[in-house]
Amino acid sequence: MQYKIFPPEKLQTTITLPPSKSISNRVLILNALSCSPYPIENLSNCEDTQVLIDAFNSDSNVFDVKGAGTAMRFLTAFLAEMEGEWIIRGNNRMHERPIYPLVNTLIALGAEIEYLEKEGYPPLKIKGKHLGGGEVYLSGNMSSQFVSALLMIAPKMDNGLIIHLENEVISKPYIHLTLGLMEKYGVKAKWEGKDITVKHQEYVPTPIKVEADWSAASYWYSIASLIPEAEVTLLGLNRNSLQGDSNLVNLFPDLGVSTEFIPDGVIIRKTKKSAKKFFHDFVNEPDLAQTFVVACCLLNVPFLFSGVQSLKIKETDRINALKTELLKLGYVLKDDNEYRMLEWDKERCFPQKNAVIETYNDHRMAMSFAPACIPFESVIIDNPGVVAKSYPKFWDDLKKAGFTIEEKKN
Repeated sequence: MQYKIFPPEKLQTTITLPPSKSISNRVLILNALSCSPYPIENLSNCEDTQVLIDAFNSDSNVFDVKGAGTAMRFLTAFLAEMEGEWIIRGNNRMHERPIYPLVNTLIALGAEIEYLEKEGYPPLKIKGKHLGGGEVYLSGNMSSQFVSALLMIAPKMDNGLIIHLENEVISKPYIHLTLGLMEKYGVKAKWEGKDITVKHQEYVPTPIKVEADWSAASYWYSIASLIPEAEVTLLGLNRNSLQGDSNLVNLFPDLGVSTEFIPDGVIIRKTKKSAKKFFHDFVNEPDLAQTFVVACCLLNVPFLFSGVQSLKIKETDRINALKTELLKLGYVLKDDNEYRMLEWDKERCFPQKNAVIETYNDHRMAMSFAPACIPFESVIIDNPGVVAKSYPKFWDDLKKAGFTIEEKKN
């Protein structure tokens, strides 16, 4: 299935954003660890969260997380501390995403985990048992989810846990998000320098309401940046959010979009011209990188983005995916040999006629490229259903905002 998307002439709409996937997945683990009797309010209904819900509701000891990297990492640590024998698997791409930094650390703490296929990668067989805790060293430059997975089970360990982070620590806001949510459940941690200390403590059950997803908001900011006098009200966003992607409020003014906070969300407006060139280090907001790469190209704003190395091991190789698909639209991107930087210096080529944007089973590719219909008058997105991973109603919300969507068969 393909969608051909056409833009509206003007944009003035109100959108209720989906609940945060990042918060939903963490509070599901924390609710389980605290044996909470409280239902989670406004829990996400996206695929990544649903696989965790299914795992907790399952009578089986075999769990299929499909393409949900967060679920794979969080469940690996959770089940390593939970008595029983467990198997976790995913789709083909999940079995290509390395998990050995987390597994090696858990094994160092006494966990029993074996690889069922390729060494260092899922699927995994876990013999869960109570872990004593101690001190571990973990590289901070691969995935903050490894750190978060360990932190959430740390209070259950008799001796607690000290994590010594090595190398550059990427996606710090996601670690702060985890610690902030743990504190809501009564657990305190100390982060000094590159050392995080969590003592043995008891989680306290607590009612939780999940706020809206700032990552999802980024696609509406991108759309607004491309339509003169656009005005979009986005409901459910929190001014004091723990989500690192809320930093887009400080970034999108460079692309001409302002933010006004209101009691139940924000109003965003296209108010001015974009900057002449955009520089940013995305080490703390890697999930925003695709949005800004595509938006800058569509706005003819050259950029130099650093801190994008983790994009290589996401749902797809997002660096090469962006380069390939933007080339179809006539934009020639460059990266360095270590994939730490991505640049567009306004180099153009002839765009393909009736180009089809491949999504690589990556929800953020589909949503980042949807705004391309505005300057190009239409865009074709292949496999549009991938948005179910984080924002199931994305296409419905586009229609509500006045976009026209035609279904096409491949």
